Amino acid sequence: MDIAERTQALALKIRKQKAAIETEEATKNAFVMPFISTVLGYDVFNPAEVIPEFTADVGTKKGEKIDYAVAHDGKIQLLVEVKKVNDPLKIEHASQLFRYFAVTYARIAILTNGEVYQFYTDLDAPNRMDAKPFLVLDFSALDETLLPELAKLTKESFDLDSVISAAGELKYIGQLKRVLAAQFKEPEDEWVRFLTTRVYEGSFTQRVREQFVPLVTKATRQFLNEQVNDRLKNALGGPDSYVSVSKDAVEDTAAPDEPAAEPVGDIITTDEEIEGYRIVRAIVCSEVPVSRIVARDTKTYCGILLDDNNRKPIARLWLNRSRKYLGVFDEHKVETRIPIDDVQDIYRHAEYLRKTVTRYLTKGATEETVAADGPVLAV
Repeated sequence: MDIAERTQALALKIRKQKAAIETEEATKNAFVMPFISTVLGYDVFNPAEVIPEFTADVGTKKGEKIDYAVAHDGKIQLLVEVKKVNDPLKIEHASQLFRYFAVTYARIAILTNGEVYQFYTDLDAPNRMDAKPFLVLDFSALDETLLPELAKLTKESFDLDSVISAAGELKYIGQLKRVLAAQFKEPEDEWVRFLTTRVYEGSFTQRVREQFVPLVTKATRQFLNEQVNDRLKNALGGPDSYVSVSKDAVEDTAAPDEPAAEPVGDIITTDEEIEGYRIVRAIVCSEVPVSRIVARDTKTYCGILLDDNNRKPIARLWLNRSRKYLGVFDEHKVETRIPIDDVQDIYRHAEYLRKTVTRYLTKGATEETVAADGPVLAV
């Protein structure tokens, strides 16, 4: 599995199990050790790679321990301090991290409650851990744009210099995004004043403030919705660039304006179809275990099903023509074929695919499995 699949799998595990976690030790075993081993790729049972209860006496402080130290090429590179899941993460919780940061080779410190991981380095002063993280990874709402940077801390792709060089930009972009999110949700007076004075010529009185707070909130939401809709339209290529196909339609009908595929004696699964299947699996594994996501190839498309059940289609990959399509399904199982240029474009429709799977899970498995389209892909 690639790092996207690994993080999605851990996110699903956290979502299912965190209600049962009551202690810091349970948080370590259930979530943090899998993060270190499965996501980052270090052997938690090899003391040369992962050292639990790491001790490095500092000045008059003797016997203090950090929860985990992670080594790469024989040097301590990551320090990890763990709090119980659901506990808020505050810089006051990181006193050991501050002290150990200055006396080890580590340039990255991680403060976590098993669900949220805050990554720190020493941008502000050499060998002194910053007070604010440069990267925050929240498994309850994964930001996939952060995964390339996280990948640079994995055992197989460790690149500390690249992480440090990008940390400054990541730190401030992350903070700006969180500030904007907070202002969009509950705008502060300064934000309301800033926007109001650009459209209202009178004095910014209390009455004006009360009038404009809901207007700013409403305008912000409408703006965000319009931006999302514009991006979706661009991704779809415009309102006339997709085709809805009834679930009762003949399955091997050619895509619009495309010649039918040449008949072949045997079904051949292409590398592109395998890659597309893996992408869909990486997306929806946040909702269900990957073992429940099955691909079956046909002469005209590659179908991806939940529980190997034709009545639970997740997507269809129409990749055997000059014009490629991703087939997605609504609540009535009507297929919409979305033009794509490359299988990587499937990521643009991740939320739609997740909602399709969630809909089947909510409805419940009340239908019997029917005969499958074709052979199961061994991927």
